[in-house]
Amino acid sequence: MMDLIARLANRHARLMLLGAVAVAAAAAFFGAPVVTSLTGGNPDFVTPGSGSARAEERIGAATGIRSDGGIIALVDTGAPVDDLRTRDEVAKVADLMSGDPVFADVLTYYQAQDRALVSRDGTRTIVVGRLKDGAGDHYQDTVDRLSAALDGDPSVRLGGSEVVGNQVVSTVQNDLERAELLAFPVLFVLSLWIFRSLVASALPLVIGGLNVVLTLLGLRLVDRLVAPVSIFSLNLVTALGLGLAIDYSLLIVSRFRSELAADPDVGRAVEATLRTAGRTILFSSLTVSAAMASLFVFRQRFLYSMAVGGLLVSASALLVALLVLPTMLRLLGRHIDALAPARLRRSLEAPENTDGGWFALARGVMRGAPLVAIGASALLVVLGLPFLKVAFTTVGPASLPAGASSRVVDDTLRADFPADPLESVQVVVATAGAGAGGEGEGGAGDGDVARQRVDALRAGIAALPGAASVAPAAQLDGGTWLLQVTPEEPGLSGRSQALVKDVRALPGPDEVLVGGQTAGYVDLKDSLTGRLPAAALIVLLTSVLVLLLMTGSLVLPLKAVLMNLLTLAATFGILVLVFQWGHGAGLFGADAQNALDATQPVLLFAMVFGLSTDYGVFLLARIKEARDAGADETESVAQGLGRTGRVVTAAAVLFCVALGALATSRIVFIKELGLGTALGVLLDATIVRALLVPSLMRLLGRWNWWAPAPLRWLHERFGLREGGAPPLVVEKS
Repeated sequence: MMDLIARLANRHARLMLLGAVAVAAAAAFFGAPVVTSLTGGNPDFVTPGSGSARAEERIGAATGIRSDGGIIALVDTGAPVDDLRTRDEVAKVADLMSGDPVFADVLTYYQAQDRALVSRDGTRTIVVGRLKDGAGDHYQDTVDRLSAALDGDPSVRLGGSEVVGNQVVSTVQNDLERAELLAFPVLFVLSLWIFRSLVASALPLVIGGLNVVLTLLGLRLVDRLVAPVSIFSLNLVTALGLGLAIDYSLLIVSRFRSELAADPDVGRAVEATLRTAGRTILFSSLTVSAAMASLFVFRQRFLYSMAVGGLLVSASALLVALLVLPTMLRLLGRHIDALAPARLRRSLEAPENTDGGWFALARGVMRGAPLVAIGASALLVVLGLPFLKVAFTTVGPASLPAGASSRVVDDTLRADFPADPLESVQVVVATAGAGAGGEGEGGAGDGDVARQRVDALRAGIAALPGAASVAPAAQLDGGTWLLQVTPEEPGLSGRSQALVKDVRALPGPDEVLVGGQTAGYVDLKDSLTGRLPAAALIVLLTSVLVLLLMTGSLVLPLKAVLMNLLTLAATFGILVLVFQWGHGAGLFGADAQNALDATQPVLLFAMVFGLSTDYGVFLLARIKEARDAGADETESVAQGLGRTGRVVTAAAVLFCVALGALATSRIVFIKELGLGTALGVLLDATIVRALLVPSLMRLLGRWNWWAPAPLRWLHERFGLREGGAPPLVVEKS
């Protein structure tokens, strides 16, 4: 396959490059609108088919009103609620909501005389606008209209679940633009330092840009034709697209320069580069794609959108690296080092003598292999210990910056109001034998019996630990009743989660569905926990299979899995230190959250595991190449690390800039994603690759390459290699 691509690049370079430019222009034109068309927010984290989702659907079907609490306007004029200024402000807000067709009804203190709508000190009140069920994207339009109408009014702040979603989306869009503006100049300067040439340093960014626009086109097609895609996938696409393009560009360009140094014929250099670095990139892309595809087992839109984005971006990176970059190298030839000072114009592989720094490090590590292996492993374990104390949360107002209006409203309701409407536990009771009319099928008698059962359930809930109060039952339709439960502690707390589970465990003849914010979070956690083993199994098996097909060894893939797990543990431990406990959180513009977002371990497991295996492929490919060329066990490890050390370290640094830019986001769980991925890459590129890999390979010796006979046959039969290619020769120093 690689020989075929090389022939195309050598014979039709100009045509292929023109085709790439045309495809890029079309992808940019048709794909760019996806940046503003995708939506996100609370629906991204709903678990389809769960009890909480069914409760929300039942309430909507019975009443025509969404059960998420609607839009909450916090009115604070500085005067008591009975003051004319406060009354006028409330009337203005209520009129705006009542005049919007998406609102089902509007609730104010003056109408309901409910002290729960007034702060304890009597100086603030809330206006609750409940939304019609089934209005789709019009909810966000309503938030935009209401926000515009109240813009500049210091007495009113908007909150509620739909406002949270709206502000998360707008913040993500703004942060994405800022991250790109920050990352590109830094990446270019670092590329210039690494590549030593203006022409060569521009290649990763050009390839990265092409990768991103192709993936945006793919996202738009999936969003329009297959299933809705979350806006949060854009962050992943941009960062991972740049990161993979940089990795693959570095690997190919460095190998191309090395081949040109050995043979001045550009065509043969392209062929040799694709047979070696191209094959490595193919294996790398397979590992990243498999890791991201594992997220498809999860049901939440947030995670399957990340799977879609990750799969598209890794496939696009492979195609661009193998089809477009070689044609550019064929046309540039030795001009790849143009526009560079003479003192900087040198091969990326240089110095290649066996006394270089990376060679010396590898040999030094192998001389003290037992101590190095124990010390490096112990360090990763110690870094991972805080993860044993991890707590989880979900996306909500606390995920937004401190000044966001929905966060201010949420904080105020928690601190100063008797109850937060968003935190109530909604118990939906579908009474057995009830009909669709105002009474049950058996008439008023059956209705009385149904009410008695619902009242008995209400008494049982009121007696549960964690329940502060239970409102009288409200009959939504002939067969549906609603009990509003106020928890003693804030929503998402352990006690409130236990309350949800206790309500679900109560016996009775009727179907009982528990909804609300806390119930939705309980269902999210249960879904993630239940499906995580399947996702982990997919990642582990595919990683082992790909490395087996590449190396012919069973020991090396298993060792890679173990080291990746250590890297993950250390990464999670540091995230707990920063975002849960607050140590150093200020460096990233965050406060201690007391918990990590529940989806982050799942997403980071796939990303960090895939990327760690990615760098392992780079190193193992060169080790195997040296061993196949006749080097002994120790020397092949030294050759592999020595010849990849500078390249992979440079790739890791650039990748961390691309991914780390996400840590500048004002959305907490995006910060966690950016920092977590960058940490995983750094730990793998330093402690694991420079210390653990050579030390363990020295200890295992020839056992590194062991595999049982059936797996050896599998490698010989199906292992990816270039048939008929000449033996690979290790470059001489």
